Amino acid sequence: MELQHVNVKLLIEEPFDLELLIPVFHSWIQGKVFEERLLDIADYRHVPDGPGVILIGHEGDYSVDNADGRLGVRYNRKAALEGGNRDRLRQAARAALSACQRLESEPSLGGKLRFNGQGVEVFINDRLLAPNNEATRRAAEAELRAFFDELFRGAEYSLSYGSDVRRLFGVSGKASRPFSVAELLQNVSG
Repeated sequence: MELQHVNVKLLIEEPFDLELLIPVFHSWIQGKVFEERLLDIADYRHVPDGPGVILIGHEGDYSVDNADGRLGVRYNRKAALEGGNRDRLRQAARAALSACQRLESEPSLGGKLRFNGQGVEVFINDRLLAPNNEATRRAAEAELRAFFDELFRGAEYSLSYGSDVRRLFGVSGKASRPFSVAELLQNVSG
């Protein structure tokens, strides 16, 4: 199974005022802080349990969303990416972790946004390639386990899959111990 349009979401510890992100995301566009071309910002804070504030890019989007009542930093890869599934999973994880690292160290946020150190979610934003069903789970599980083995190197973890066929195929990983963003970034950069 070829996985494209990979999303990675890092869960955040505490509720956070998403309005503070708007000038930060504008500075990212102006400063060209990522290799990807960043274009605009969309503000969906008014949507309960919704997409929050999105930094729209050409190849991918960065956001802090509250989908399903779980606040987190999310990277959504939109453009197809060469390589294998592990390469695509790593790229999306590195992008999400890099954004989280920048947000955690952003002076204007005063340390208010912190990754919880244990919760990471992966989604495939393509219902045609990866419908949310048992066949997709069986086809992708070995590669997802290998990815989480690498991400949570040396720690036990649990995986849980969503079962609602109307939702994106996804898996939630929870490590048995907290990791820093820097540790996770190092684990997927090797």
